Amino acid sequence: MGPVRRAPWGAEAAGRAPGGEGARSRAVVTAGAAAVRGDGAAPRASYASCVSVSENDEMGWGAGAATGIGSMPGEDAREAARTVTGSLERLPYLPELPARGPGADMIGRTAGMLVELYARVEPSGWRIGDHPGRDTRRARSWLGEDLDALEEYTQGYTGTLKVSAVGPWTLAAALELRGGEAMLSDPGACRDLVGSLAEGLRAHLADVRRRVPGARVVLQLDEPSLRAVLEGRVRSASGYRTHPAVDRVVVEGALREMCALHDGPVVVHCCAPGVPFGLLHRSGVAGVSFDFSLVTEREEEAIGEAVEGGLTLFAGVLPGTDPQSGPLSDPAGSVMGVRTLWRRLGLSPGTLAESVVVTPSCGLAGASPRYARAALDHCVRAATSLVDNPE
Repeated sequence: MGPVRRAPWGAEAAGRAPGGEGARSRAVVTAGAAAVRGDGAAPRASYASCVSVSENDEMGWGAGAATGIGSMPGEDAREAARTVTGSLERLPYLPELPARGPGADMIGRTAGMLVELYARVEPSGWRIGDHPGRDTRRARSWLGEDLDALEEYTQGYTGTLKVSAVGPWTLAAALELRGGEAMLSDPGACRDLVGSLAEGLRAHLADVRRRVPGARVVLQLDEPSLRAVLEGRVRSASGYRTHPAVDRVVVEGALREMCALHDGPVVVHCCAPGVPFGLLHRSGVAGVSFDFSLVTEREEEAIGEAVEGGLTLFAGVLPGTDPQSGPLSDPAGSVMGVRTLWRRLGLSPGTLAESVVVTPSCGLAGASPRYARAALDHCVRAATSLVDNPE
């Protein structure tokens, strides 16, 4: 295998059938897509010492980085922001708090970002409606609260910051049309959704940059249903059939559009088995976040080729909930499987810490607050061990 090319934030960077239900709003969405505080506690001050770089330089976290996936336990946005920024000084992220209820869950939160498409909560899930209602307003309010908390705890921050949203295919599988079927059942509705999501994400990213002006923003797209979409395993509303598989070219094209809307790195998180590393790499993402324990030998060649092509692996090596085995220990042991994979792929040990970011396997919403803090701290130590001892 040839030399590994690192993602742009690596060590070198430091110094949606015509006439379908969605047709009514397509012109608006397409045109738009073509254009486009707390208790008074003192903000975090430790970021003041972060090194700034010139406008012509790229900013990154360098080798041996760690981060989380997105969700955190509890309902306190300020506590979540404090935990994330305190544990992950090099690659913090905007936390999600689904325990607060509908609108704070990942589908509702992203639905609240959509432009000219509105969703409401039904017994079966989130369904597209004609106008924004209280569920949309609630989702936007929760997101605003989360951003307020993050802004407070990132005063003076000039590093890399990760924000996340549900990707177009998981969103299409989860959002229902007015008749109750998934948007995935209508190609025209899917196209509308892609355009609406792109426009909404542009606005969201601009807001993040305004609030944390010194940050280099990484966009994470959560796609846990991606494999099911590709294999035709998303079940219909009746549950007696499944929706046809979406053509891989169409899937890749939508993801490519998501990458094009952002001028920074885009990472796709997929915690299901059978992550399509090759498709994701071709779509232009800079990194893939996955549950490392689900990787099989059949996927190793695709992983190696993607890494050689510059893809960063966000390797989920810790459980997302409190383990029954007791407290976490041996950070270096947590990434031993990553080292072993590197050797099997014939990759240079010297590139390991630059090409791998250590994470939990999925979000931490189901964990205890104590474990969530410990897991993030553990990921940091495990990532450091890849620098100190890559072999």
